[in-house]
Amino acid sequence: MGRGRKPRHARSRNFHDDDESYEAGHADEVSAVNDLPPPEEVEEEEEEVDVEEKGGDDPIEDFPSKFSLYQQSVQSPKGDISYLLKFFLLYVGGRVPLHFQEDFCGTALLSTEWIRNDTRRTAIGLDLDLEALEWSMENNISKVGSDGYSRLSLFHGNVLQPGESMLLKCQLQELMGNVKFESLEDDDAKSDSVDSSVQFHPITVTGEKLRKRNVQLPARDIICAFNYSCCCLHKHGELVTYFRHVIEALSKKGGIFVMDLYGGTSSECGLKLQRKFSNFTYVWEQEEFDIVHRKTRISLHFHLKKQQKKIRHAFSYSWRLWSLPEVKDCMEEAGFQSVHFWMRQMPDTEMSRTTEGFGVGRDLKYEEVSKFEQQDAWNAYIVGVAK
Repeated sequence: MGRGRKPRHARSRNFHDDDESYEAGHADEVSAVNDLPPPEEVEEEEEEVDVEEKGGDDPIEDFPSKFSLYQQSVQSPKGDISYLLKFFLLYVGGRVPLHFQEDFCGTALLSTEWIRNDTRRTAIGLDLDLEALEWSMENNISKVGSDGYSRLSLFHGNVLQPGESMLLKCQLQELMGNVKFESLEDDDAKSDSVDSSVQFHPITVTGEKLRKRNVQLPARDIICAFNYSCCCLHKHGELVTYFRHVIEALSKKGGIFVMDLYGGTSSECGLKLQRKFSNFTYVWEQEEFDIVHRKTRISLHFHLKKQQKKIRHAFSYSWRLWSLPEVKDCMEEAGFQSVHFWMRQMPDTEMSRTTEGFGVGRDLKYEEVSKFEQQDAWNAYIVGVAK
């Protein structure tokens, strides 16, 4: 139920017909669940602030941003990117992957890290949480430099209708005028060397808002949906539809899609875990599991030491916990050529220990498996290969 990595966001608009909503960074929070120690007593004199009741905004101005807390407690982008590169070279190879898309991106921390180390790289982020995307522009992408805004495009919209999502612009882009990022399309007639060196070129266009379907973008080498984000899709048809959109966006020369999933006996029951950091405690809470619909609600809370406050329900998600065979069947139905499971056992949730920050389970490596015995807790990367 966690990888010792990531975070993201606040209540967004409804996503499902049954009025269940998801949050843009959604699954990041739980990615570290199995790396957390058992819950400890929290001092009752701390004042509680329920973010759900406050409409999802940070309740007090001098509080640290919930997005910042999330990134500190849940995300580990360098580790994710290392595995993404490994998977691409293993299952596709033949060229250097440069063009990346992060679905359910939240604050786009992974996309920001992707473009940071290579000026040839481009990234696309897509999420429903506008607040998280705007926070990313101000606090993440801005730290990469001015060229970061030209190589990382953020879209506000639904992953089930990616073409309708809207391109966000920063102030720097406004000064340049309305722009779209145009690149050479990936074409089977072009050589691998050309495909690997695609660059964005800004051109002037009319209109104040650009939908993704009208923005020319390079075919992606790698697309990911991390932090258990696909659990926000509750129906078989939704998952297949999403995977088909992914295949359409991947390069015709070959590309990969990677998502993560958690499971184990502890994943199907009520559970509360926490991890201590220097200035706050991160709490991951899972409500009782509905075995008929395989649904549960996940909430993330933060206990701030300096302010002596609790931020409850900083992020809250309604999840359908998919099984590995279900995901594989949906990927194959959507058209992926092959599906691979990379898994690792996580520390038992009943283990008692004290943890400061990250570091628990860091020696645990993912391995490709064809079978895997049930455990108290496990985490998986699922890799879909399209060619």
